[in-house]
Amino acid sequence: MDQFDKISINQISKRDMLLILKALEYTFENTKIEEFKDLKNDILQELCFLSEKTEEEFLKSLE
Repeated sequence: MDQFDKISINQISKRDMLLILKALEYTFENTKIEEFKDLKNDILQELCFLSEKTEEEFLKSLE
């Protein structure tokens, strides 16, 4: 099996990405483990940068 440091999101559907972000948010809210909130924010920030949209615009486009 090949080792890799990064993965591509090209094959993740908009619905699945929204589900991942909501799952991270839900998990943080119920566990208070900061890493879940940080991961959600990092993913969202990077996706907003790549799409040249605000967080609100990007989340709306996923829904």
